[in-house]
Amino acid sequence: MTAVLPAPRASGSGAAPDAETVYRPAGPLDMAGTLGLLGRGPYDPTTTWDLRGMWRTWRTPEGAATLRIHRRSADGSIAAAAWGPGAEWSIAAVPELLGKSDDWSGLDVSGHPLLRDSRHRNPGIRLARTGRMLEALLPAIIEQRVTSLEAYRSWSRLLRWYGEPAPGPAPEGMRVTPTVQQWRGIPSWDWHRAGVDPRRARAIQAVLAVASSLERAVERAESLTAAETALQTIPGVGLWTAAETLQRSHGHPDLVSVGDYHLAHQVGEALIGRRVDDDGMLELLEPYAGHRQRVVRLIFASGFRFERRGPRVTLQDHRWH
Repeated sequence: MTAVLPAPRASGSGAAPDAETVYRPAGPLDMAGTLGLLGRGPYDPTTTWDLRGMWRTWRTPEGAATLRIHRRSADGSIAAAAWGPGAEWSIAAVPELLGKSDDWSGLDVSGHPLLRDSRHRNPGIRLARTGRMLEALLPAIIEQRVTSLEAYRSWSRLLRWYGEPAPGPAPEGMRVTPTVQQWRGIPSWDWHRAGVDPRRARAIQAVLAVASSLERAVERAESLTAAETALQTIPGVGLWTAAETLQRSHGHPDLVSVGDYHLAHQVGEALIGRRVDDDGMLELLEPYAGHRQRVVRLIFASGFRFERRGPRVTLQDHRWH
């Protein structure tokens, strides 16, 4: 049985947490495999891993928060502590963050050796659900049509310049994402200086202009499909960006990042030994409808990597000199 046990509440923003809990998952839990998708590259000042677990900052509805999650060696349970105005919100979100409601029981991968083996070796992978749509959407827009390295650098620069220092005893340099008002106040030259071109900057501003109503629409959507549709009403938010967002904010089990530079190649070579395009990828994943994102996660967890061919993509410098 899954259990979330409240711990005594401490006050202040020093070493003592403002809220904490112990979470006991009902089954195996791969914490790194579940939460690893949340960080946006090695420079992300919102996410830090150490030998014991993860530090993560949030811009919650109650304010900034730092969340510390680690596994207790004594019994394998998960200890969580949080600091800042959003501490209690963050602690309440821990079970879903660790995939409590993510149900893999309907996924049958017995017919494919790679998937079957990956599922056997990675029983603790879950799809995390952060509940923070905007914090997933903005970096996804920054990652549009550029290399991961470029996008990670841009995200890190913007948060170092405009992010709030993390509450509590977080590792040095950690930041909380800006508020909507702070995002909207970033001047055009700093978007350029961070390496974000005008097209992506305009898409972000389009989101920020309707952020509150968009968050309500996604939150109140009758289905994940309706949430995806709501996101795509914003200019500059397409299939890929909506998928990258809802995979994190809602733990969407079926959305695939169509349009990704490498994903179709990875899926094709893993499942049938040759490259395919997006249409071919969707055809291969069709037997797993309802669980296609879970299948993608199993492919990556398997350790299989497709053979890269051709020249590397040239890094573009979108900053003014």
